[in-house]
Amino acid sequence: MPLSPSSSAQAAREAVAARLRELRRNAGLTVAELAGRCGWHHSKTSRIENARTAPNATDIRLWCRACEAPEQVADLVAQSVHAGSLYMEWRRRTRARLRQLQESYGQLHQETRVFRVYSARVLPGLLQTGGYVGALLSGISAFHDIPDDVPAAVEARLARSRIIHEPGHRFLFLVEEAALHYRLGDAEVMAAQLGHLLTAGALPQVSLGIIPADTPSRPIRPLETFHAYDDTLVSVELLTAQVNVTQPSEIALYLKAFEELRQLAVYGAQARGLILGAAGGLG
Repeated sequence: MPLSPSSSAQAAREAVAARLRELRRNAGLTVAELAGRCGWHHSKTSRIENARTAPNATDIRLWCRACEAPEQVADLVAQSVHAGSLYMEWRRRTRARLRQLQESYGQLHQETRVFRVYSARVLPGLLQTGGYVGALLSGISAFHDIPDDVPAAVEARLARSRIIHEPGHRFLFLVEEAALHYRLGDAEVMAAQLGHLLTAGALPQVSLGIIPADTPSRPIRPLETFHAYDDTLVSVELLTAQVNVTQPSEIALYLKAFEELRQLAVYGAQARGLILGAAGGLG
């Protein structure tokens, strides 16, 4: 796993590395001696201790056995698995195909009371129509060379989106105006998507803000797409991976950015005007 761009993920990996280094030192072993007992090159020990190589479960078992600390195995394996979950490459997340990826969010969505979603280019998943999400997932499947199960994935995405009609949740969506004009599918697909946006945006539990493209003197630049689930998790979408931010100080920065972006958005009639303008330009 490459070094993560998220300090939450890197901090978790470094914590595992520090515990392993401490075990080695408490056992009175040098880097080379531990490597000899584990049956690998000493450079691997150094990479693990410097959080440049993530140890797998077998590495941890061998390490703890070499340090005569077998009771540490379970906790360290669990901690390492958690660190790995903070930075998830899309190729790993989609091994079981796109449908399972869509379904994997079910419990998290049910447990979340307040959803905050910011998107600069693509309309939020919970507001997407079947045609729109089909065009989106088809492109993702081709780009990442994922087995094509797009129809099943679309059904799973739409089933997940029904949560916006369930009581007990609030949805705060922020979308850059550019996302209204970014075409996924043909004009008919986009017209249906923009019409659905008008309908969903009028729901009492939904707040839909559009940030106009001509906003002057922006105090905060457009950001990568991110989802904040209450105040406990922020999920950031990158080209190659999903970064899950769990460190409170980082979550606080994303929530601060979201509130500042909210101040730039227009709502109600003004937002509907921008959506209708985009629909009128489909030709």
